[in-house]
Amino acid sequence: MIYILIPLYNDWDALALLLRRFDETVEPSLRQRMRFAVVNDGSSVEPAPGQFSAWPVEMIHLNRNVGHQKAIALGLAFLTKEREFEAVIVMDSDGEDRPEDTTTLYAASQRQPGKIVFAQRTKRHESLTFRAGYVLYKAIFGLLTGKTITFGNFSIVPYRLARKLVYVSEIWNHFPGGILRSRLPYTSVGIERGTRLAGQSKMNFVSLILHGMSAISVHLDTTAVRLLLASLGLICFSLTGIFVVSFIRLFISEWAFPNWATTLVTAFFIIIMQAFLISLLMLFTVLNYRTQKHFIPALDYQDFIEHVS
Repeated sequence: MIYILIPLYNDWDALALLLRRFDETVEPSLRQRMRFAVVNDGSSVEPAPGQFSAWPVEMIHLNRNVGHQKAIALGLAFLTKEREFEAVIVMDSDGEDRPEDTTTLYAASQRQPGKIVFAQRTKRHESLTFRAGYVLYKAIFGLLTGKTITFGNFSIVPYRLARKLVYVSEIWNHFPGGILRSRLPYTSVGIERGTRLAGQSKMNFVSLILHGMSAISVHLDTTAVRLLLASLGLICFSLTGIFVVSFIRLFISEWAFPNWATTLVTAFFIIIMQAFLISLLMLFTVLNYRTQKHFIPALDYQDFIEHVS
């Protein structure tokens, strides 16, 4: 059995169209092995009665809205603990993750059964502003973490790896970032992004920034070390600047303008103090992070599930 895990918030009409497209585009031999697990992320709108009775859909209703990434973690924990399956495919409900591409993911997983397979987007249909923001997000993520992220949630996870993944606390904040952090084996295949089937996208520029911050927070210790090194670099640069300014002021004074040395030394001193405070903040943040008890989806998921229907 292959589970299709879909987090959802109010997108009932899009989900109905998505399930219909599964019937239309996925070959029957594979389609018959699929079951759908929809994580109802505290939706404020209920589906129409009997709207999904034609499909093998299991609704996991959460007590409250927790957000897209956390809903995926809770759904994955529920499936690995209470259901048996060959693999689970994680995808969105809006149709941008196309049902026909699940065949490509499954085929790639069969070729490499010991790896998680992500859909790496070859073409996107968002606005230019959104795409520019996404490129900037990937660049900042690479700069701060030293890792490359070129994929989102759309992926297939074999059962054996799913059982390990639900003990990775980082997927609570960011699903693909948590997999990068877990060091579980993964690969990717090129897949074009689809278009929304119904309704309006809830992902805007602000949401993208928050999503990016969640991805970076997964690698907090690496980010903190890189910022610490950058701060030390600024301190070294400023101390060198103070030495050069003092040397010129004392031995080559004819190059100087009135009060220039005092101004420059003050500016360098301010940079040193700011870099020192940033370093101190990063140090205490990491120490606090390491002493906290982290949320483990496999152990704590039941607290968030209201009922399953």
